[in-house]
Amino acid sequence: MTGTPDKNHTETDREHTSRSVSPYRAGLSCTCPNCGKGPLFTNVLEVKDRCDVCGFDLSAADPGDGAQVFVILILGAVCAILGIFLYGAIGLSPAVVAVVLGIVIIFGSLWMLRVIKALLVALQYHHDAREGRQVEKDD
Repeated sequence: MTGTPDKNHTETDREHTSRSVSPYRAGLSCTCPNCGKGPLFTNVLEVKDRCDVCGFDLSAADPGDGAQVFVILILGAVCAILGIFLYGAIGLSPAVVAVVLGIVIIFGSLWMLRVIKALLVALQYHHDAREGRQVEKDD
């Protein structure tokens, strides 16, 4: 592949700026994927419409249900292993195991949802992911 542009690939309408912020650093710190400084969320899980620091438009950022799927799969596996360990190896009563796992599920899911949602938004921005569009062929 050469460095020349292909006429089948069009430029996006977003201006190309240096993406010096790592999507992983922005995602794990829950900050703006453009500047890496402004907070990404208005409350616990709602993405802001615009960055407070750089003014970047975040209204198109949509991680969909991806974050929830990852949290369910990862936290479900962790809680299953933890439950087996607490009940089987340590011998805690089922009521204590249920309380411990309930606390882990509530706080773990809120923390993981924030981080994974921010990570998906940052990766979406970094890779310039958009909804697919059909391109008309030139005959």
